[in-house]
Amino acid sequence: MLEPTHTYTPDPTRYDSMEYRRCGVSSLKLPRVALGLWHNFGDDTPLANMRATICTAFDNGITYFDLANNYGPEPGAAERNFGRIFHSELSAHRDEVVVATKAGFEMWDGPYGRGGSRKYLLNSLDDSLARLGLEYVDIFYHHCMDPDTPLEESMGALASAVQSGKALYVGLSNYDGETMERAMGILADLRVPFIVNQNRYNIFDRTIERNGLKEMGARLGRGLVTFSPLDQGLLTDRYLNGVPSDSRIARDGRFLHKDALTDARLAQIRDLNEIAGARGQSLAEMALAWLLHDAAVTTVLVGASRPSQLLDDIAALDNTDFTDDELARIDAISARD
Repeated sequence: MLEPTHTYTPDPTRYDSMEYRRCGVSSLKLPRVALGLWHNFGDDTPLANMRATICTAFDNGITYFDLANNYGPEPGAAERNFGRIFHSELSAHRDEVVVATKAGFEMWDGPYGRGGSRKYLLNSLDDSLARLGLEYVDIFYHHCMDPDTPLEESMGALASAVQSGKALYVGLSNYDGETMERAMGILADLRVPFIVNQNRYNIFDRTIERNGLKEMGARLGRGLVTFSPLDQGLLTDRYLNGVPSDSRIARDGRFLHKDALTDARLAQIRDLNEIAGARGQSLAEMALAWLLHDAAVTTVLVGASRPSQLLDDIAALDNTDFTDDELARIDAISARD
């Protein structure tokens, strides 16, 4: 690990404009917009660009940084790169920062490299802390439901993470409402501070409305952190006139393939873009504002490949009010085949 250099001095007004919301019934407050490191923080991105994006985030009151053991490329690279930047620039501000990581999806070869087993979750957490160069994370998530592991075992591993001092809070990611409720009961019996669910949610993807997660989490007082708010770039105006050479589809088709740009989808994007324009927003800003408008949503995770993109995302906070007619039109467009 590099020695701290602290060449960066945070903006002293960083908390003046960002909004913060309590995470469910817990006392932990999270910024309404947070930085997710799923993309753009692997070894294929220049370290200087990653540093500029992270420092811009903190300068604008973003205190929540979201990672997972498998974020890269290669898996583990995002944690390692964030750790280097945090150690050199932000370590003096550790008490102001919420660092989250997750484990559940495949991380290494063999039968113990994914899932919800006690061995995998706790070994993965230790590996994450080593890559990050931290003694603890603020939130440790089980990243996905695992039908091959008893829920009691997975929740027991989360309890051990807290009891060992390696995590302050725990969360669940990619769960449905019924399984989350069962997990919450186990965690409550173990007196574990389970405070947040993290799930994919956007105008096009309403899965958590159908599987009970959104309603159950709100009813039980758990926070909701949403990822993929722009549906990997579909909820922007980038593809209205073809596929740009520097777009995600052109550069990396793992998460968004050109086959997603059907005529029906493009028609939806155009209609949503018209609503956004009438609101004085870009489509991306409206898609973020739509989530921020929702009382069930604590924080929206955004990805950014450069500081200016992050600032554009934060601008969505300037207008999160919607008329009933706008909301109805957005729902109708989203529901179209």
